[in-house]
Amino acid sequence: MAAVVGGSVAVVEADGFHIDELAGNVATKEDTLSIAFVSAKAGASEPWLTLHYDEWIAVRTGSIAIEQEGLANVTVRAGQTVKISKGTRFRPSFPEDTTYIPVCIPAFSPSRCIREDVTEEGKDVALNLKKLHASGTVDDLEYCLKDSPEVLYHMTSAAEWEQAIADKVYYPKTYEQDGHYTHATGVPSRLVGTANHFYQDSQGDWVCLQFRRAALKACGIHVRDEEAMPVGDKDVDPAWVSKKWICPHVVGGLPTSVVEKVFKMTRDGKLFTGIEGLV
Repeated sequence: MAAVVGGSVAVVEADGFHIDELAGNVATKEDTLSIAFVSAKAGASEPWLTLHYDEWIAVRTGSIAIEQEGLANVTVRAGQTVKISKGTRFRPSFPEDTTYIPVCIPAFSPSRCIREDVTEEGKDVALNLKKLHASGTVDDLEYCLKDSPEVLYHMTSAAEWEQAIADKVYYPKTYEQDGHYTHATGVPSRLVGTANHFYQDSQGDWVCLQFRRAALKACGIHVRDEEAMPVGDKDVDPAWVSKKWICPHVVGGLPTSVVEKVFKMTRDGKLFTGIEGLV
């Protein structure tokens, strides 16, 4: 059976860079895959990106220069197709006027494409994408972004925290795999459930760190408020998606100097049961 399921929707309109989604979460309201048509002017570029999906890029005209972390650059020319595998951190730029067709499986969403924006225009692009992909209304999303809690929490093993004190900075084990950020929450009641979802297979004592956005900002570290994201190879609880959880992601590690409190977590075997003095 053939059926028209949607149509082209402009999802990015920036200086020298334009994306029309042809199929996906915005254009056809489905998450199986996304297809887009992209045009970029000579000299344009995107920020560093880390993907949580596989992406195929078919270049129609021009060329794309792909910078990869720790690997040689790749140039993709007209008529060629490149695959960007899930977990890749890369930065595309356009030495000449270029058009291309990206296909993402599963479909593109802001929660699956971690952007390291450093310009105001890039941050505006990221916010607009969140609005377009929001499960609820745009007003709901903007409310969550404006009312982001100041006090944040992160859980880690006591051994990792002791090592961080010696190093004067903390990075979670999955920092690179997750897209170069540190998971956090501003809602203490979510902590124990989150620990039991992700960390029951861990051994030994655990602690919960308390810190503030303002302290991170003073160190040049910003926080993105996004959908719940996987930790390493472990996906999120579907219930968190249905409840539209917004989670703070610290774009960087944690200098130990910003941590103002350390709470001991309690366990009964593998099960996390509480956090002394907090929940």
